[in-house]
Amino acid sequence: MLNVYTIEFPGTAYLPLQLENGQNLSEHLTVHNSPVLFGCRTGLCGTCLVGVVGEVVAPGEEQQEILDNLAPGNPSARLACQINLSSDLQISSLTK
Repeated sequence: MLNVYTIEFPGTAYLPLQLENGQNLSEHLTVHNSPVLFGCRTGLCGTCLVGVVGEVVAPGEEQQEILDNLAPGNPSARLACQINLSSDLQISSLTK
């Protein structure tokens, strides 16, 4: 039996999504026309910078360097293209 998680977008009109454990978030956010924008999808451009509430794997060294430049001091900042689901999440945009 697969775990299904809810992805919510507080403060927007976007409806929550139900996705299975381990799915790549960026693929499904694009298909469902979410409020999150994507550029390179490799964790380098920073287009998909988001704030996340929920359990996500800590960023790797390379991603942390990018996060330190784009959202210094924000521990909830992540690159949505690098998130594999393992819990319910609330996602908000950090890009301007």
